[in-house]
Amino acid sequence: MITLGIETATQAVSVALGGDDGLLGVIEVMQGRRHAEILVPAIEFLCRQSKVAVTEIGAIGVDIGPGLFTGMRVGIASAKAMAQALEVPLVGISSLDLLAFPLRHTAKVIASVIDARKGEVFYAFYLSSPGGVQRVSEPRACSIEDFNADVMARGQDVLAVGDGAHRYRDQFDGGVEVADLAHPSAAALVHLARARALRADGGSGGSGGLDAVQPMYLRAPDAQINWSTR
Repeated sequence: MITLGIETATQAVSVALGGDDGLLGVIEVMQGRRHAEILVPAIEFLCRQSKVAVTEIGAIGVDIGPGLFTGMRVGIASAKAMAQALEVPLVGISSLDLLAFPLRHTAKVIASVIDARKGEVFYAFYLSSPGGVQRVSEPRACSIEDFNADVMARGQDVLAVGDGAHRYRDQFDGGVEVADLAHPSAAALVHLARARALRADGGSGGSGGLDAVQPMYLRAPDAQINWSTR
């Protein structure tokens, strides 16, 4: 089964294709907040280079956030449109899960940390588990001070990953190491979405399955916050 991964929840636009023999190709583009302009041409280019017809895609995975509000909406809307047109399963996976997955072999506690702007981060903690990682805390949006307090309360060495970890690394308390990875990859998304689709956990191409895939905001969009304040 050919699986398409769409990741647009952060600054990078990432798309990947995977099949029975593993990853077929991946494209990552960093050109500011031009997700709507970049996404569809990137999918078309990747399909051509991988010699995969769009009609061969058997499942689609999409990053549901948290992250950039506009980016999430672009990716989810595009993924839903394709899944409906192709009548294939759509699987939504959190960007926090995607960041943690490549670090699944570490013995440390993994902290996926995404820059939420306004001096805040989105984060969750994970532990290595057979075949992947297991989330051991609920995703949160909070200040760096609250994140540090959560780390201290755990009393364990932490390996932090994500653009939030890179941006605020100098403000982290001791015991936090920062991994090189800054953005979730569609390659990890393909791996996880394919497994869930094969287990029939991702819903179906029908309206019920599509409606189940919703953005993970964790915090109200800035426009809504500004309106409420005014």
